[in-house]
Amino acid sequence: MKNILSWEELKNEVERHRREGSKIVFTNGCFDILHAGHVRYLRQARAVGDVLVLGLNSDSSVQKIKGEKRPIVSQEERAEVVASLKAVDYVTLFEETTPLNLIAFLKPDVLVKGADWREDEVVGRNQILSWGGRVVLIPVVEGASTTNIIEKILCAFKKT
Repeated sequence: MKNILSWEELKNEVERHRREGSKIVFTNGCFDILHAGHVRYLRQARAVGDVLVLGLNSDSSVQKIKGEKRPIVSQEERAEVVASLKAVDYVTLFEETTPLNLIAFLKPDVLVKGADWREDEVVGRNQILSWGGRVVLIPVVEGASTTNIIEKILCAFKKT
């Protein structure tokens, strides 16, 4: 897909949009099994600016965060799915457990995270504030999580 880019390609696109006066929004996550909570979150993230960049945790990054049985869906497939969403303008992968290096590299105007985080805990907060950006916390959809979906599937199979 044309909107799944390397960091360098994405930096060029971000700089082009910025020259055109666009406000760049950044968010990140695993997005392992896409659900309504993800879609609502991304739609709300896109609404706080002009261009939404999604930093997607690589498979190795997800394993470090969520454990060896995750992700369920490969990074290539996860990238394709989120890149196809209307709200998402660009997707790039990152290998680290946090997007700090990617945030510092792209210098977005707005950093968006779910409100299950406290603002002072948001990775990249200090950096984004240092160049005049802002942090936006978006409410999470209660009960909508990949972990809950996996648990429901496992329970369904135990009953059969």
